[in-house]
Amino acid sequence: MATYTLIDTVPCENLLGEGIQWNHQDGCFWWTDILSAKLYRYHLATKKFTHWDLPEKLGCFAFAKNDSRLLAAFASGFAWFAPETGALEWIAKPEAHLIGNRSNDGRCDRQGRFWMGTIREQKNTPDQCASLYSLNVDGTVNQHLTGLHISNALCWSPDSRKLYHADSPTHTINVYDFDAATGTISNRQLFAQTEPGIEPDGACVDAQGYIWNAQWGGNRVVRYAPDGSKDFVLEMPVSQATCVAFGGEQLNLLAVTSARIGLSEAALQQQPQAGNLFIFQTDICGLEESRFG
Repeated sequence: MATYTLIDTVPCENLLGEGIQWNHQDGCFWWTDILSAKLYRYHLATKKFTHWDLPEKLGCFAFAKNDSRLLAAFASGFAWFAPETGALEWIAKPEAHLIGNRSNDGRCDRQGRFWMGTIREQKNTPDQCASLYSLNVDGTVNQHLTGLHISNALCWSPDSRKLYHADSPTHTINVYDFDAATGTISNRQLFAQTEPGIEPDGACVDAQGYIWNAQWGGNRVVRYAPDGSKDFVLEMPVSQATCVAFGGEQLNLLAVTSARIGLSEAALQQQPQAGNLFIFQTDICGLEESRFG
């Protein structure tokens, strides 16, 4: 059973905070507010809080091994982006032909590929769907899943033999066999399900191989054992937790983003911290985020 203590709240009031990760090189948590098209950085030691306006909505991003720029999955595709200067270099736009789709959740696998899933935002295109892609180091793009609505919860087991993924509106987290050498997935199996009204959102894996999943509409983050059983529930002061990441020098701080979008005035009065970033001290350690390249 995990223990946790809320040690910090960052009052960022994000419409849709997402994609949080820890950068050990600068001692900061980084995340995106997708709907506000802003990138955020929070320096843990000094509590200095910075944000940048972006050229497009940013679904997710990664740090690179050999480049100081961010590898960004903007609404319309993959690009290199330098926050300090705004310099932008497009790499690929795999869904440029699909109006109403945009990039959503993603991260790097341990072999250095950057994975990104999309979301179908327009409900009046029933024949259109979202997909899951990977960007290889050589700039080529592979499609791994399609027929999705909202790609989410992407993460890998510590040994890279399993890939976890959710299509949020199905209330289902699936697990796949992952071939680390080729970056291919197979043998989909049900991993966990959420109740009606609660959707699996962003996720990460800790050093013990347990999966932490932020659950939209559930006021909670859930820790699942590798067999899919529910190990622990971290109750949140907001209903729309969106993404989770371990950070800090010991990788024992759990950061949780959240969202204000879609909440009524009455709901916002009940949860005035909706959209903020929450940082918990835990007795569980995470894994260092993988980099592109």
